[in-house]
Amino acid sequence: MATQKVTIKDVAREAGVSISTVSNALNGVDVLRSETKQHILDVAERLNYVPNLNGRNLKSQHTKVIGLFLTSIRGTYYNILADAVYQECKNYGYELNIFVSECAHNMMANILGRRMDGAIILNKDIKEKETILFQKTQTPTIFLDRELQGERMSSVVFDSYHEGEMVAQYLLSLGHHTFAYVNGANDNYDNMKRLQGFQTGLMQAGICLDKSYIIEGRFEKEDAYNSMKQFLQLGRPLPEAVFAANDLSAIGAVKALTDSGIRVPEQVSVIGCDDIEISSLVKPSLTTMRTSFEKQGTLAVKHLIALILGEEKGCIDVLHGRIIPRESTCTRRF
Repeated sequence: MATQKVTIKDVAREAGVSISTVSNALNGVDVLRSETKQHILDVAERLNYVPNLNGRNLKSQHTKVIGLFLTSIRGTYYNILADAVYQECKNYGYELNIFVSECAHNMMANILGRRMDGAIILNKDIKEKETILFQKTQTPTIFLDRELQGERMSSVVFDSYHEGEMVAQYLLSLGHHTFAYVNGANDNYDNMKRLQGFQTGLMQAGICLDKSYIIEGRFEKEDAYNSMKQFLQLGRPLPEAVFAANDLSAIGAVKALTDSGIRVPEQVSVIGCDDIEISSLVKPSLTTMRTSFEKQGTLAVKHLIALILGEEKGCIDVLHGRIIPRESTCTRRF
C-alpha cells in the first residue's frame, strides 16, 4: 500500500464498513451516526486517502483551474486580491474557483481531489496537518497568511513585522511618546506581525506599549469606532499617536476621536495600513503604510503556475511597504 494510491476500497476495508458508507461519510451525507462518520474520516486521514472528485480530469495532465481558499470575502482587501488573482489567471489561460469555507475537510477534498491544479490559501482553518499532507502529495500551493516553503509550496506575504517597526520609527520621529494600537484579528498573520513589529520599534526607544492601549478594531470601521469611543469614555490619558492594523479601522478611530471633540492630528496622530483608495479622500486624509493587494495576488498566481509547470522550486516572496504621509499625522507641538 505504501507504493500504490490508496483507494476508497482500502478505506472501507480498514474501517470495516462498506464502500457506500465511506462515500456517505466523505461527502457529508447525513445518514450516519456521528461516531461512525468520525471513525471513517479518521481512517481516511490516517491512510492519506485523496478522493477523486472529478474523474473526467484523470485523463488530462492539467485541469487549467486554480482554487483560491478564503475565510471571508468581506472588505476591500479580499475584493482587490480576488480580482487580481482572477485577472492573472486569465493571462495564463486558467479559470479561478473561489472557496469561502471554515471546513478543512471540505477544502482538502477540493484541493486534493483533482479538481484543480493548485491552490492559493488565505485561510486559517487550513492548519499544520493539512500543510503536511500538501507536502506529501506534492500539491502546488501558495500561502498568503504564513511563511512556508517546500518543493512545491511557496508563500507570498507582506513584510508586516518590519512595516510595524517602520511605523513606530516614523511616529517617534514626529516627536510622539505615547501610543495606542487598533488591533485587527488576533489570529490574523499580518495583524500579529504588525503589532509585534510596532512593539519592537517602540521598545528600541525604551517605550512599552501598555496592553490597555491595544484597542479592538477587527479590521472594521464600525468596530474600531465603537471600541475607540469606549476607550475614550474610560478617561485614560490620550495617546499622542495611534497605529491601526488597516485603513478601515484607522478611519473608524479618526471618526471616534473627532466625534469626541479630539483634533486629529493636532492632539492625536493616526496612521493606518494598506493605502486603500478612500484613504486619500477622507478628511483628514489618512497617513498609511502602503502595501499592494494587487501585487500579492498577481505574484501568487505567477509562482503557482511556475510550481504547477515545474519551472521553479518553492520560495518565500516578501512584499515591502512604504509610508505615505498625509494629513492625519503631524509633528508633536506640545
